[in-house]
Amino acid sequence: MTEFFVSTEWLAKHLDDPGLSVVDGSWYLPAQGRDAKAEYEAGHIPRAVFFDQDVVVEPGSKLPHTLPSPETFATFAGSMGIGRDDTIIVYDGPGLFSAPRVWWMFRLMGARDVRILEGGIDGWKREGRFVTGKPTKVAPCLFETEFHAARVASLDEMRAVVETGSAQVADARPAGRFEGIDPEPRQGVRGGHMPGAKNVPALSLGRDGALLPPDELRAAFEGAGIDLTKPVVTSCGSGVTAAVLTLALETLGHADTKLYDGSWTEWGGRTDTPVVTGKA
Repeated sequence: MTEFFVSTEWLAKHLDDPGLSVVDGSWYLPAQGRDAKAEYEAGHIPRAVFFDQDVVVEPGSKLPHTLPSPETFATFAGSMGIGRDDTIIVYDGPGLFSAPRVWWMFRLMGARDVRILEGGIDGWKREGRFVTGKPTKVAPCLFETEFHAARVASLDEMRAVVETGSAQVADARPAGRFEGIDPEPRQGVRGGHMPGAKNVPALSLGRDGALLPPDELRAAFEGAGIDLTKPVVTSCGSGVTAAVLTLALETLGHADTKLYDGSWTEWGGRTDTPVVTGKA
């Protein structure tokens, strides 16, 4: 057990602990060919509840995965039986794709002890550990939020960042999308990246469902041109894998970090925002 992670062995030993909440935060891109909800229903870790990242959003938003208000989030979390003081263990399929977004959201809303399962449920299953298709019994509770708004960047803030260079932008999308070579998965969204942004693909920061060691993480950011002594805003396609970068930065002790919730779907989907193509 580390500051932000637990092993499959640890979770297996502590599944019956009081005050433990297990959360399946799986979400996939269409190209991955996986159905998160169907996989959960077919077999999940005992005690796990399903956190649907397409549903736990701000109602009425035209953007995908828009961070819900604290009140809306509290309603969802409470309905899942999750309290702010619980030890919250989040997992996804491969281990380090969508779980960090749920980890970030719970911490953003005031949860104090949130960790990610290394290796995800794919690793759990490979080890032959027990899964169940039975619905998890939930006792609804009150989730009292303590919202850390300063950790979220808005569109207006991003305009200022791009214009003034007041913070660095670390973009978690694959290189082909960042450079504008590969098409965006969402219709009407331009290819390319924000002027001045640096490309740190989320998938480059993990190995076997866990984060790279700190020295390799540091090298990945610095190799992309990120100065770890200065502020960083993380971004991606729709705010999900940007949280992988946020997690990695916090693991390195980088505290001056925000996540751009609208991410590229918002920025690239507009006509009044500057976009450049090619390498950073």
